[in-house]
Amino acid sequence: MAWLLVPWVVVGLATKVYTGPGETWVRDQAGGLFYVVFWTLLILVVCPRFSSKGVAGLVVLATCCVEMLQLWHPPPLEWVRSSWFGQLLLGNSFSWWDFPPYFVGGVIAYITARAVKLKGDS
Repeated sequence: MAWLLVPWVVVGLATKVYTGPGETWVRDQAGGLFYVVFWTLLILVVCPRFSSKGVAGLVVLATCCVEMLQLWHPPPLEWVRSSWFGQLLLGNSFSWWDFPPYFVGGVIAYITARAVKLKGDS
């Protein structure tokens, strides 16, 4: 089931270089949707006995916490955020507009997990 992660990574990374209609929204907010889906599916691929609903909920919660963490700027976090990978992982600026895509991503991840039977009973 690891193949399932590839499209989410590709499309998620593509949002960071997208140019076209809605470019600002796609670059700044849409990636959060793919971020949540990727992490949810990764956890479920590695730990298939976990509840898809529970994992999706925890990933959304964790992602919201990471967003809130962007309000804090201690030197160690700024050092991590100074790299491209660190920005992908932790983000670099807080926005309330990032929250709706996280929740939508959680729903999509749950539906995807159920559709491919990563966890069939939740």
